[in-house]
Amino acid sequence: QVQLVQSGGGLVQTGGSLRISCATSRRILGINIMGYYRQAPGKQRELVAIITSGGSTHYADSVKGRFTVSRDNAARNTVYLQMNSLKPEDTAVYYCYLQTPPRESPYWGQGTQVTVSS
Repeated sequence: QVQLVQSGGGLVQTGGSLRISCATSRRILGINIMGYYRQAPGKQRELVAIITSGGSTHYADSVKGRFTVSRDNAARNTVYLQMNSLKPEDTAVYYCYLQTPPRESPYWGQGTQVTVSS
């Protein structure tokens, strides 16, 4: 079993920046995918950005050029999301995500609130 512990987030004005991070409870070996999804009030959870253990990344169109996902695979696996040029529509709870094939169900973090004021 793996736990994901998130940190960061908070309140920022439009155009500002925030960084959130997520660390695993133990080092994950083998192929895996980490990243972030978000869920705004009244909306479905949506993918924001993911990064594979090999370093390949994928972003939602709405955050391309503004958000950067990165990871550190040292003692534990940590994934970061640097969010720049934030907009009010980025307001949501951001959930850390970990997929470890062949396990079908992903692991989720506890979520962290990001609020962008206009």
